[in-house]
Amino acid sequence: MSVALIKPDPKLDLVLDRVVDVPRELVWKAWTTPEHLRHWFVPKPWSITDCAVDLRRGGEFRFVMRSPEGQEFPNIGCFLDIVPNERLIWTDALLPGYRPSEKPFFTAILTLEPSGSGTRYVATALHRDEAGRKQHEEMGFEEGWGTVLNQLVDYIKTKM
Repeated sequence: MSVALIKPDPKLDLVLDRVVDVPRELVWKAWTTPEHLRHWFVPKPWSITDCAVDLRRGGEFRFVMRSPEGQEFPNIGCFLDIVPNERLIWTDALLPGYRPSEKPFFTAILTLEPSGSGTRYVATALHRDEAGRKQHEEMGFEEGWGTVLNQLVDYIKTKM
């Protein structure tokens, strides 16, 4: 069982903590393989048009989200920590190779723990200040991250 890396601060951080009925090895594979990630990582009817996962510390985590109207929103970040089947930490505060980014928004910690035949899935978004946390919350963190988790589970059950 993993130990929490941080104690989330409710003034700065947002957390989605759920148990899902799919094995963590498949959750890990869906998160770390671009051809899987692009099928579930944004709430439908949005889509992912491009995706790269260089799964190493300092490696690139990049995806382009497309709105139903065709607008594209590139996202690029850097992996900070990787423990296979247990933990991914990435941030948009740094670009690949640990280069500083222009407009950092948050750092994400994803932890996966076995829970019976399923997985305890904890996604934590760390923000630099209360305004960033509030902005992310108002963008629909709970609903958006919850929706993509449901899509992830459905994808694993039907496609993997």
